[in-house]
Amino acid sequence: MELLSPIAFALPALLVAGAAAGFAGGLFGIGGGFVVVPALMFLLPVLGVAPEQTAHVAVGTSLASIIFTSIRATGSHAQRGAVDFDLLKGWAIWVMLGTAIGTVLADLVSGAHLALIFGTGVLAFAVYFLLPARQGEPLFAALPSGLPRAGIASALGAFSTLLGIGGGTLTTLTMTVCGTPIHRAIGTAAGMGAVIAIPATIGFILIGFGKSGLGWGALGYVHLPAAAVLIATSVLFAPLGVAAAHMLSPVILRRVFGLYLTFIGVLMIAKF
Repeated sequence: MELLSPIAFALPALLVAGAAAGFAGGLFGIGGGFVVVPALMFLLPVLGVAPEQTAHVAVGTSLASIIFTSIRATGSHAQRGAVDFDLLKGWAIWVMLGTAIGTVLADLVSGAHLALIFGTGVLAFAVYFLLPARQGEPLFAALPSGLPRAGIASALGAFSTLLGIGGGTLTTLTMTVCGTPIHRAIGTAAGMGAVIAIPATIGFILIGFGKSGLGWGALGYVHLPAAAVLIATSVLFAPLGVAAAHMLSPVILRRVFGLYLTFIGVLMIAKF
């Protein structure tokens, strides 16, 4: 009974968090980490994770769930011709390099300061998406090539790994301000989630291997039971988010995305 009580409390909350992450992942091309990490920070202590390990386990578990959410959402977007697979292939090696760097830095960088920088930047771009004068007008003609593109991809991987997100927000922002239609940017960003989350999850398993206070069922910094529950509903709701995205016009979707960025920016700054 002592074991069942916390599970009975955590299970419904994890199911809801997974559903919300899946829908948001399909709608905005994100991995759902912004939903999952805060929920896990609250629920993991109930599942026996020590307070000093909660943040790392939350990030690692979030990344594991993003793998499946991303793959499900990408498949649904691809059926609508909204995924640039050539871009994903070209970015993959550089994103993985950034992911490796982010995993190494995970124990060294202040999460609070990272959240402040991220939140400030996101709010600045929210203005771009919300101001009517900027609707449909990219800041750049196209994505950069060569070393600048490699640098962007590596930074995206590193930053997303540190925050425990799939990189969809940053990918959508980057592609949209460089002239990519928003539906295609969101579809491609969904695929970026798996590119980031697979190596990042492996990294968090390795750096957490043998640590104490991780709770029952943990593999390194990935809490497998919590991840399984999150995945169960996220893969069901991701196609619903994709369908909602493609029902909206580009102008409306840009504005909805701008509101989402405003919410995320304020949330991240408030954590500082």
